[in-house]
Amino acid sequence: MALAQARAVLRADTSLRGGAFCRAYSDLLDGWLADLVAAAEQECGSGGVALVAVGGYGRAEVSLESDIDVVLLHEGRRDIATFADRIWYPIWDEGLKLGHAVRTHREALDLAADDLHTATSFLQIRHLAGEAHLTEALASGARTPWEKRAGHWLPQLSAQVRQRHESAGEVAFLLEPDLKEGRGGLRDVHALRWAEVARHLLWDGDDPVLDQAYEVLLAARVELHRRTGRRGDRLVLEEQDAVAEALGEASADTLMQHVAAAARTISWHSDDAWIRIDASLVGPLGRWASRERAAGPGLVLRHGEVHLTADADLAPDPALVLRAAAAAAAAEMSIHRGSLDRLVAMATPVPVPWPPDVLSALVDLLLTEHRAILVIEALDQMGLWTLLLPEWEAVRSKPQRNAYHRFTVDRHLMETAANAAGLVAGTDRPDLLVVGALLHDIGKGFPGDHTEVGIEKVAVMGPRMGFSSADTAILQTMVRQHLLLPDVATRRDLDDPSTIDHVAESVGDLLTLGLLARLTEADSLATGPAAWGRWKADLVSDLVGRTAHVLGGGRAEETRDDFPTEEHLVLLRAGRKHLVGANDRLTVVAADRPGLFSKVAGVLALHGLGVLDAAVTSLDGMALEVLRVESTFEPTIAWGAVIADLDKVLEGRFALQARLAERARIYGGHQKSPPMTQPPRVVVDNRASRDATVLEVHAADSIGVLYRITRALAELDLNIVSAKVQTLGENVVDAFYVRNLDGQKLDDPMTLVEVERALLYELRL
Repeated sequence: MALAQARAVLRADTSLRGGAFCRAYSDLLDGWLADLVAAAEQECGSGGVALVAVGGYGRAEVSLESDIDVVLLHEGRRDIATFADRIWYPIWDEGLKLGHAVRTHREALDLAADDLHTATSFLQIRHLAGEAHLTEALASGARTPWEKRAGHWLPQLSAQVRQRHESAGEVAFLLEPDLKEGRGGLRDVHALRWAEVARHLLWDGDDPVLDQAYEVLLAARVELHRRTGRRGDRLVLEEQDAVAEALGEASADTLMQHVAAAARTISWHSDDAWIRIDASLVGPLGRWASRERAAGPGLVLRHGEVHLTADADLAPDPALVLRAAAAAAAAEMSIHRGSLDRLVAMATPVPVPWPPDVLSALVDLLLTEHRAILVIEALDQMGLWTLLLPEWEAVRSKPQRNAYHRFTVDRHLMETAANAAGLVAGTDRPDLLVVGALLHDIGKGFPGDHTEVGIEKVAVMGPRMGFSSADTAILQTMVRQHLLLPDVATRRDLDDPSTIDHVAESVGDLLTLGLLARLTEADSLATGPAAWGRWKADLVSDLVGRTAHVLGGGRAEETRDDFPTEEHLVLLRAGRKHLVGANDRLTVVAADRPGLFSKVAGVLALHGLGVLDAAVTSLDGMALEVLRVESTFEPTIAWGAVIADLDKVLEGRFALQARLAERARIYGGHQKSPPMTQPPRVVVDNRASRDATVLEVHAADSIGVLYRITRALAELDLNIVSAKVQTLGENVVDAFYVRNLDGQKLDDPMTLVEVERALLYELRL
């Protein structure tokens, strides 16, 4: 059977997955290459050559799109170039990706002595054809200097690992992870195996754990290559469903949860090993020399790690695990693996309710900010974290497959707690802040609405952890209202007294308001770059200040900003067109007419400007619109060009809709369409405001989307009095305060049905 046909049969055999597939393909290639060598020997003469598999092929670990890495060893044959051509050209003719070299034994070892890539590729080689003694000599000749020159090679390998992590990111937390090069990917296991040749790194029981995690990633990579027929190891969104189906996973979410868990296992073992390697390379005892100091009962700091003392005992000291973790995080160290093993061996459930020193140790750990994360990861890998917090099992490695979130649920909770720890200044209850941050999304691991489920879980967890009923109630409020401030700040009119009264009533008191304000920032920063910025921070701060005024005894009406200002009123009374753009504000005064807001939004979209919020009013036939905008492309806004086009639109001399359609045609194709975008929807709220109906529109982001929404509202003769616009990843959430031509709310149910129909029609075009 020809190789191409055999490859097609292998590709179609879906019973072979992961390592089994790689070995079957390697066997196929081995036999085919051996035949090529035999044919070359028959034509050119035998003797003095060996074909050797190196790198991934040397590990018998090739997938359909992998490079075939081989070295042709020889003993000085004069016709070696001709001999090599008899092998290389058939490989190229098959369309395979060949990594090849022709070397004498001495040339190969000389290159390996100076080049890290070559040195590591020779650590895992296999004989394919020719004289086996040449392969054996290369294997032993490469391994011995690697072992003897560990002090030379390991720092280079360590630096390479760090650089790769910075470049490729984390497999466990990226929406589209690089299965091979990312932190926690296949290459990290390769690097560990190479380092293990020179130094004993892994502990008893580590090998099967790593092998199991490795197989998860390898299986995903094999199916990715089988599915796409292309090189590349990034598991992109559009392929995740198909890869999950090929592997028999229930869903892409399940696949990505398994990928994340495997990557975290690999990255933790890798980090643990490289911390010890790097420390040992600084000097005989590492950079901590021989200093040893106590770190509390049963704990000492030694050689850059936290160790249990010989008499440490978890039974009379249930806080020992968390005290060890807190000590390690505070000192920017890790817990010694032997000590972790001892803690696991001694581990028993913590008494309920927790003794005060256990809760205190947890808070101490969380207050070390981001230093706590790696230590918590160690506890989680060893099963100690879920012994403390059983509910954590449900959120471990749980993916959040959208462009808005960058972390799995459990890592998001840890990142939020770490961010919150940096914001404790000014609060009387840092313990509630960091624990509330750690638990605010705990409900995402369970069926049902994650907020409601989270409230129920915290009702049980709070007393178990030793919090009073009053403190547990505050933690529950933090879970219940953790989205209140950002949602209201970005989607509601803060000058509407109903908005401020609603928030004050929901929060209840100044202590909880302060905790929620800090949680909002910590949560947003942990979510992703699109979730927090100057605009959102200012809005939340404004909302918190107004709410604090009410909770302190003031009235919501007293917090309103004057709009329109006296300056605005002067412009309105002048009765003539006035268009001014400055910094991030556009002020428009023009004859009041249906669709004015839509025309302004369309011109801004044409110039790559997004609207953040807007305030609208009218007087004696004139309309005033003040819009805050941001530039999508440039740091500064070319207001002159914007105003010129807006002036043409208002005079009817500009084909706005046609120009927007052309811009969408040219630039829309460059926008990556998110496969996970939800269908558009419209939420009507007639309770949020006393004198306007709030329409909240959720839709995929696209060029001119605000223009289309507001055009639909104008066609229904609805006046927009206020708007809040925000982009969340690949989606927009826009809120509009609207009134009918009589200046009233929209109370008629049939009218609201028509509004929804009009908006959804525009959004689905």
